[in-house]
Amino acid sequence: MRDPGLPVDGRGAESKIPRCFVLGTIQEVDATFMRPVGRKQYSNKPFPVTGVKPFMNDQATPPSNVQMNEIGFYTLAGAPTSPRDLIAEVQMAEYLGIGSCFISERFNIKEIATLSGAVGAISSKIGIATAATNHNTRHPIVTAAFASTMHFLTQGRFSLGLGRGIEAIFKAFGLPKITTAQMEDFAQMMRRLHHGETIVGHDGPAGKWPALRLDPSFDEHIPLTLTAFGPNSLALGGRAFDAVVLHTFFTDETTERVVNHVKKAAEQAGRNPRDVRVWSCFATIGDHLPYDVRLKKTVGRMSTYLQAYGDLMVRTNDWDPAVLKKFRANEFVANFQGALDQKATTSELERVAELIPEEWLASAATGSPEDCTKAIQAQFDLGCDGVILHGASPMELVPIVECYSTHRDHDRFANLPANPALAPR
Repeated sequence: MRDPGLPVDGRGAESKIPRCFVLGTIQEVDATFMRPVGRKQYSNKPFPVTGVKPFMNDQATPPSNVQMNEIGFYTLAGAPTSPRDLIAEVQMAEYLGIGSCFISERFNIKEIATLSGAVGAISSKIGIATAATNHNTRHPIVTAAFASTMHFLTQGRFSLGLGRGIEAIFKAFGLPKITTAQMEDFAQMMRRLHHGETIVGHDGPAGKWPALRLDPSFDEHIPLTLTAFGPNSLALGGRAFDAVVLHTFFTDETTERVVNHVKKAAEQAGRNPRDVRVWSCFATIGDHLPYDVRLKKTVGRMSTYLQAYGDLMVRTNDWDPAVLKKFRANEFVANFQGALDQKATTSELERVAELIPEEWLASAATGSPEDCTKAIQAQFDLGCDGVILHGASPMELVPIVECYSTHRDHDRFANLPANPALAPR
């Protein structure tokens, strides 16, 4: 007889996941009594900070005792209604053995320093990386202090991740455009500050400051991650950063090419290419999810990318620009207000799906858990050092991660540290 305390997983079989992690739900925890409570809308209910225990059934046995440092996930994927969702997500990820938590930033309820501190506080072993924030939104001392605080809070599990951002948003907000030279200059400043230097009279591409200093007693290596898309960013990642996060929906040919681009740039800079970890950002949407959710995470997400920077997507993947032109000219798309993956209904996304070739969506892990596992493994064969299971929460990834954990090559990844940007041991 099935234990009534255990939910049934997405494949119809009895799962070993505790009730508080029921697949497809997002729940908070009452830290006083350790009761899961359903969450539909954000609540200002006080959350006790003393005596907080892990969000876990004490009698539950994790599916694997091994932390899989070659896979990661993005917390608060898409458009969450509350940042508190990450509490259950991160603890579920650690339970499953997912190695790294990546954090993106949006200027609403996803301010990245706050989210990073929360992830660090509620976790004990998972690696953490911002992927990404932008160097032009904070004073460099604020960013440097954020990184050093996270470094000590997590005992070395944190990587500061930067990115180029979206130029149109910066222009609207009155922020300067980010250049490759600025990011390289800024990365060098971060390394110097974290090693205890006092920088006097800096005048470089990133800006001009009379003096910059954190703590002269610091001598810390806080690895840096770069989210990269175009050739200039990829080369920068190879020569000046410790890890590179690629973009979603890269074809196999593109993935193999850009990985080689990063590794070659590292080698040309006199670095060991193996020390620069390249992460595939791989859409992972299993068929155990409802149809409308899968549509949003595939068609909706691709459509939003095409809205924001379609030319770069098409050029990078060597796709037909005429398809993008037709997409943009569509009356519904042209007049749609907001991001399609956030605002469009299921029926509207079905209309948009007719504008996107199937092969553009093919570079993803879809189908059964076994199908998804094979697709994930194929990313490593293309040269990637890690795979971010993108677009799904750990709750939604349960059957896929369980399947992957039984088929992974343990020896191949045994030397990977938890920090997603540290070189293999």
